[in-house]
Amino acid sequence: MSSQPPRDPSKTESALPDETSAAPDDARNLTQKGMAEAPQPFLAEEDTATATNGREIGVSVIKNVIKTIGSSPGVYRMMNAAGDVLYVGKAKNLKNRVTSYTHPERLSIRIARVVAATASMEVVTTHTEAEALLLENNLIKKLKPRYNVLLRDDKSFPYILITGDTEWPRITKYRGAQNQPGEYFGPFASAGAVNHTLATLERAFPLRSCSDSVFSTRTRPCLQYQIKRCTAPCVGRIDKPAYDAIVGQARRFLNGRSHDIQKALSADMTAASEALDYEGAAVLRDRIRALSQIQSRQDIHVQGLGEADVMAVHVDGGQCCIQVFFFRAGQNLGNRSYFPSQTANLPPEDILEAFVGQFYAGHPPPGLILTSHKLPGAELMAEALALKADRRVAIGMPERGNKRKLIEHALANAAQALARRMAESATQRKLLEGVGEVFGLDGTPERIEVYDNSHISGTNAIGAMIVAGPDGLMKNAWRKFNIRTVAPTGHTENSQGGDDYAMMREVLTRRFARALKEDPERTKGQWPDLVLIDGGAGQLKIACEVFADLGVTDVALVGVAKGPDRNAGRERFFMPNREPFSLEMQDPVLYFLQRLRDEAHRFAIGGHRAKRSAAIGKSQLDEIAGIGASRKRALLHHFGSARGVAEAGLPDLESVEGISKAVAKKIYDHFHSGT
Repeated sequence: MSSQPPRDPSKTESALPDETSAAPDDARNLTQKGMAEAPQPFLAEEDTATATNGREIGVSVIKNVIKTIGSSPGVYRMMNAAGDVLYVGKAKNLKNRVTSYTHPERLSIRIARVVAATASMEVVTTHTEAEALLLENNLIKKLKPRYNVLLRDDKSFPYILITGDTEWPRITKYRGAQNQPGEYFGPFASAGAVNHTLATLERAFPLRSCSDSVFSTRTRPCLQYQIKRCTAPCVGRIDKPAYDAIVGQARRFLNGRSHDIQKALSADMTAASEALDYEGAAVLRDRIRALSQIQSRQDIHVQGLGEADVMAVHVDGGQCCIQVFFFRAGQNLGNRSYFPSQTANLPPEDILEAFVGQFYAGHPPPGLILTSHKLPGAELMAEALALKADRRVAIGMPERGNKRKLIEHALANAAQALARRMAESATQRKLLEGVGEVFGLDGTPERIEVYDNSHISGTNAIGAMIVAGPDGLMKNAWRKFNIRTVAPTGHTENSQGGDDYAMMREVLTRRFARALKEDPERTKGQWPDLVLIDGGAGQLKIACEVFADLGVTDVALVGVAKGPDRNAGRERFFMPNREPFSLEMQDPVLYFLQRLRDEAHRFAIGGHRAKRSAAIGKSQLDEIAGIGASRKRALLHHFGSARGVAEAGLPDLESVEGISKAVAKKIYDHFHSGT
């Protein structure tokens, strides 16, 4: 055991998630050690004797693990009797760190609870502490341990992409893994920010934004060309060198060389004016104005900042907000608020350190990260991020100058965002309490699920589930269900062209059968306290039958039916073993339930329309193996429609350019095999 006092493991040293491995295989030796099993699980903490017994069991498990591990860097996982990961940590010296857990009296209350509930441990060794830091945060993001600081909002950021896999590059918004050839610029804080920038860029750099399939089938310029936001390379209105020149200008602008581009365009405009080409000069003038508009929107700018992220944390009332500002190529690309969980009683610098690690697990780090508080392990964090990014990364807390003003601005935004969230949470909690009272629930519902279906005569049917809780709409838990079992011809007296009852039965059965399989003990937060069904007594009866079949008895069910003439405010509520009732027109709980019902309806309709649009865009030719985009285009150009292809004879098919005799025979057989 080390002679140094054990470090409090509640101070998480986190860095990166989203990857299954944080470092190359040849840079890390992964070995799993001593998965010691406890003789019995820890069951309760309320009773002092039981809590003491639990701590003794946990300490016994940890002592058994210590016998099998060395002093190398690595990552450890502490798990309960059910196998759920409670806590993930990393250490420069695994033996010293894990040994510190055998003295619960020296630990924080939170980590002492982890020790008491620990039934087994897994240990993975790494070559360096930086690799351990990367791996730790990958595991935190993947496993979401109950007692680690967690970054809950981890949606990907949008980028601007100039494609590199086509002869005529296009400029477009892109979100997701950066595996498409081309150049990426960003990240932008929101889709709105990138959409606004793209709209302005199209005026400054009239490049195509259409998909390759649309581009290849154009026969005349589109509206974008008419409003001077595209140069119509699809129909030859611009030659390749001139188009490539605009692409180069867009690249230089997005790389921060906007003033150079403006000077060049100004010189070209002057030359065009002197040559009496006033129309060309006007086009260049409009492009210069568009560039100026983009630059004028950079309301927060620090000369020479280049590529950097600014992060500030504000803590109040046991909650915290982290505000992140993004700067790329000298431009402010917006900001976003984050509200990590499991942060109570932790100092701001530890919260921020855990956040930084997890945040950059899924996003490439910039060259400079400015923070409002000094991170306890800033040097190690910078080393880990540099290892991930394969370039130098600096982390610092500015104390004066323009960079400090940025931090203060971010702190002010974090404080305002947290105040808004706390106010909204208080209102939301009051509404949830009202829902519990209205429906006679045992307590305040923590999770409400709302279900609705959307279809046209049973076709392209979609079921939708939205979820709400104390923090508002929980969009990461929303689900859409492609209806599988209801045919368009299934009619009932209460449906027109589609069996709504059967659809609801399928959706609820799939949802709760999966919940029973994945979370039978109701410990993973997948179970609702209240289920709202968009419909009256009939839909409620179906829901009750599904719950009876599955043996679900502890979830409240309510049907919400629209009032006479489908008037909002006159809804009728149906519950098992209770007469239907309505709420007062001005009741805030009624408005809340209406919003939930309408949100579920909107979500279902959106899914149905997307499915219908995809079906409309399909062709019978898509069902034929070996018919790709080029052959499909050749067939449609030759015969005019898919029906024309279906009615064509074998010799006619063979006469189409690019269609061999074998392919023609395959097409002919596809349409005539049943005759």
